[in-house]
Amino acid sequence: MADHGEAVGAMESLALGAGAPARERLTDLALELAARSAGFRRSLSPGVLAALADLVRSMNCYYSNLIEGHNTHPVDIERALNDDYSADPARRNLQLEARAHVAVQGWIDAGGVRDRAMEADTLRAIPRRFCEGLPAELLVVRDPDTGREITVVPGGWRGDDVRVGRHVPVSPGAVPRFLEHFGAFYGGLGRTETILSAAAAHHRLLWIHPFEDGNGRVARLMSHAVLLEALDTGGVWSIARGLARNVAAYKAHLEACDEPRRNDLDGRGNLSEEALAEFTRFFVEVCLDLVRFMEDLVQPFRLRGRIAAWAEDETRAGTLPPRAGLVLEAVLYRGAQPRGDVPHLMGHGDRHSRRVVSALIERGVLQSESSRAPLRLAFPAALASRWRPGLFPEQTA
Repeated sequence: MADHGEAVGAMESLALGAGAPARERLTDLALELAARSAGFRRSLSPGVLAALADLVRSMNCYYSNLIEGHNTHPVDIERALNDDYSADPARRNLQLEARAHVAVQGWIDAGGVRDRAMEADTLRAIPRRFCEGLPAELLVVRDPDTGREITVVPGGWRGDDVRVGRHVPVSPGAVPRFLEHFGAFYGGLGRTETILSAAAAHHRLLWIHPFEDGNGRVARLMSHAVLLEALDTGGVWSIARGLARNVAAYKAHLEACDEPRRNDLDGRGNLSEEALAEFTRFFVEVCLDLVRFMEDLVQPFRLRGRIAAWAEDETRAGTLPPRAGLVLEAVLYRGAQPRGDVPHLMGHGDRHSRRVVSALIERGVLQSESSRAPLRLAFPAALASRWRPGLFPEQTA
C-alpha cells in the first residue's frame, strides 16, 4: 500500500488549544456532563442498571445502523439475539449485522477495551469482531465513484486512495503512522481532557478513514467506549441515539471539521479549531440531552407505574396469571428476586408461583441465568411503547 509521506501534523490540532476562546465554556459543559452522568447511574438499582444496559446495546445498534441507512428495528434485533431470523434474506442479513454490532458493544461494555479504546490494535479489533458474525455478501462494498466491488478484510486497513465527499483521507500506507500518533495523543489524556476531546477523536478517526467500510460505525463504538470509561456510564446511555436524531447537524459538523484553518485566530493547527469547538459543543450537548432523556424515562416512580399498569392490563386480559405484578414490583425494587421467596411474596403455593414466573420469563420481562438463579428485570424491545415511551420508534411492519 502506497504511503505518500503526509505529515501527521496534517490532522492537528487533536484537541482545543489552551487559549481557544470556547475552551472554558466547553470545559464547564464537560464537567456538567460528568456530574449528570454519575448522578444518573447512582440513581439506578443494580437490577434496573443491568437491564437498561442490555436494552441500550440494541438501541445503540439500531441508531448507529440507521445513520448508515440500515433500518433494523430493536424488535428484530431482539429476535436475532434469540436466534429468530426473518425468512427474507435481506432482512435476515440486517439482523445478522445487528447481532454482530450488539456482540461487539457487549464486549466493550464488559471491559474488553479498557484503557486502550483509541489504540490501533483496538480499532482493528472492533471491525474484526464485527465482521466475524456477517455473511459473505455483507463483506463486499461498492466504490461509489468507480462502481468497483471491494471485499472487506475484517480488521484490515484500507488498501486504496479514497474520497469522502470533499475530503481526501490520507494515503492507505500512511494509515498506521497516523493512527500511532492518534493513539499516543488521546491515550495520554486525563479524565476531563478525554471527555472534552471525545468529539475531536471521533472526527479525527473519520478524517483518517482507516477502513474500507464501516468507519462511522467504528467511530461511534470507539466514542461509546471512551465515554463508558471516562464517565463510568455503566452502558445505560450511548451517543448513537443523539447523533442519529440530529444526523444532518452531525454530518454537517463532520464536514466543517475537515476544513483547513481559516485565519490566524482559528487555532494553530492545520484544521479549523473553530469548527472543532462547534462540533465539541454539539457532541457534549447531545450527550447531556441523552442523559436527561434517560433520567426522565426511568424515574423510579414513573417506571414502576408504567410496569404496574402493563401487568394489570395483561392480567385483566388473561395473558398473565393473577398477582404477577407483585413479582415484577419486587424485582424492580430489589434488583434481584430469589426464586424461593416468590411463594411467600405472592401468598400462593409453589405451583402457582412457578406458573407466574414462567409466564413472566416467557413474555421477556424477567430473566435468569439458570432455573435456580435469582430473577432479574428485563426491558424487552416489544414493550418499548409501554415501558419506555420515546426510546425508539414503534415497529410499523
